[in-house]
Amino acid sequence: MSITIIYTILALSLLGLLSAVILYFVAQQFKVIEDPRIDEVEGMLPGANCGGCGYAGCRQLAETMVKSDDMADLNCPVSESSAMVAIANYLGHEASTVEPKIAVVRCNGTFTHRAKTNTYDGASSCAIASALYSGDSGCSYGCLVHGDCVTVCKFGAMYMDPLTGLPVIIEKKCVACGACVKACPKKIIELRNKGKNSRRIYVSCINKDKGGVAKKACSAACIGCGKCVKACPFDAITLENNLAYIDFNKCKLCRKCVMECPTEAIVELNFPARKQVQSETIEPASNAAENSNTSND
Repeated sequence: MSITIIYTILALSLLGLLSAVILYFVAQQFKVIEDPRIDEVEGMLPGANCGGCGYAGCRQLAETMVKSDDMADLNCPVSESSAMVAIANYLGHEASTVEPKIAVVRCNGTFTHRAKTNTYDGASSCAIASALYSGDSGCSYGCLVHGDCVTVCKFGAMYMDPLTGLPVIIEKKCVACGACVKACPKKIIELRNKGKNSRRIYVSCINKDKGGVAKKACSAACIGCGKCVKACPFDAITLENNLAYIDFNKCKLCRKCVMECPTEAIVELNFPARKQVQSETIEPASNAAENSNTSND
């Protein structure tokens, strides 16, 4: 072996050794020591990575929880309240109480309520259809029936009803992650308080057209008459842009607004059946007196 080859091997070896030493010191200088509690908290989370918490995934939420001074604004909608309490106790924080939420579909434009005015012959996607046209009926605000919301739901909590053409929420499976809310280009899906005994009241319409136009497009549309606003004793209903909205934080579930709505645009869920009030015919006093005299004769 020539002396040149030997020198070359030694030079490369020394260069490699020097590079390794340099890389070692650089790594030590810039190394990031991760809090081991992040792994523990992540293990307590469901691992759904649905984004319902507002973060990219469970790992990022866990890291935020560990680095935060309190957990008042941090919550995993998929986890049960007991899991969030356990995380708070582990981190030495006070657990915040979060009202359980659930997704609701604010559109009652079934096939029977709104007639089709045209036929869409494109990609079966709400996002694409919304970018191309306003819809296949006179209502430009309603559901596009292609089921993007169902596709993005990781928990199997939604399906498209073939009879109505609208998405249906499966209450027992919905975790209020909000994926369907983001997927709907028409914004007809909303997260609302689940309510006591899972009872909810909301306006199932987002049509902002004037009353006559809205009613012509859909027989179940809110026409902005304001009767529900006047009937509500708790100031829970507002009327803006020809559309009524019920604030679920103020609503006491009295159901007075439901009876006042002329188009049945207000939906009540999971309430017991209303009692049928039987009207009694009261006989006028004059007739009663005449009948009494007749019987005495």
